[in-house]
Amino acid sequence: MGQTEDHADYPGVGASPNQVVIRVRYADVDRMGVAYYARYLEWFEVGRTEWLRHLGRSYRQMEEEGLYLPVVEVYCRYLCPARYDDLIVVTTSVEGTPRATLKLSHRISRQADGELLAEGYTVQVFVNGEGKAVRPPKWFREALDGGIRDAKPNH
Repeated sequence: MGQTEDHADYPGVGASPNQVVIRVRYADVDRMGVAYYARYLEWFEVGRTEWLRHLGRSYRQMEEEGLYLPVVEVYCRYLCPARYDDLIVVTTSVEGTPRATLKLSHRISRQADGELLAEGYTVQVFVNGEGKAVRPPKWFREALDGGIRDAKPNH
């Protein structure tokens, strides 16, 4: 995904997708050794939380600041099964210009051969402690403006 005109407010958007590697556990699979379909949504969540950390804030820090990102929409297209003990790579990147909503693209591939297993997206809404939609905070906009590559990780 390259930059589009939707990124006019955030020139750094999409500059640096984040990747996280996860091993498929026995608890993730059925009797045939195939990952249960709902696990992919959990792996999207891992990708999302690590993408935020890559931007410079953990989700815990956001909550402490009174900011939340509930998921309001999710889509997943399954292409090939993940199997027990596979190492999978979850790649997460932002789509469009975040306003009150944030759309993240997720791709899950097998590390050993690079085969794409699933792809999809999640849409989150920035809300305050009262549950009201708000614009992204300044630190978020600045991290995207500077390109994710310039943000300092905050582990």
